[in-house]
Amino acid sequence: MNSYPHKLYTGGVDKATHRGQYLTELPGSPLYLKQYLLFLKDKKDKKNLNTKTAVKNGIALLIVILTINQPISATAYNPSIEAYKLYAHMMVGSDKQYRCLVELWDRESHWNPKANNTKSSAFGIPQLLKMTTTNPYRQIELGLKYIDNHKLYKGDICKALARHKRVGHY
Repeated sequence: MNSYPHKLYTGGVDKATHRGQYLTELPGSPLYLKQYLLFLKDKKDKKNLNTKTAVKNGIALLIVILTINQPISATAYNPSIEAYKLYAHMMVGSDKQYRCLVELWDRESHWNPKANNTKSSAFGIPQLLKMTTTNPYRQIELGLKYIDNHKLYKGDICKALARHKRVGHY
């Protein structure tokens, strides 16, 4: 190769990670740092480039490479869960109540419509007892209906969350 690649961003999106493809799609990413430093050295020889600038640019490139090549967490973005949360937000309306709902169902099932409690018959996103539906949107409706009709909560999701924090369930 004659010089460092013209662009760090290649324009594509990695289907597995939903991140832009930068140097990760190019083989041997760490080699590009060496190539870049050699490129700057050649450029310095030609234009009397300041060595400090070359080192700063090399360090910046190293940071980019290390940042981009980090492993993805187990809680990677899941578009289905985001759709469930959006639906729940539309059903609830209030931002305060929605934030309580997100925390409550994160604690219960991590918004997994297939979550199954081994200690009881609780199932789905809201972990309702004896729930049989596998439709996540119906589970959300039933979970909100349960909170609306429960004598302790009377529709206040934040009260359900407070009880969950105290006793471990709602």
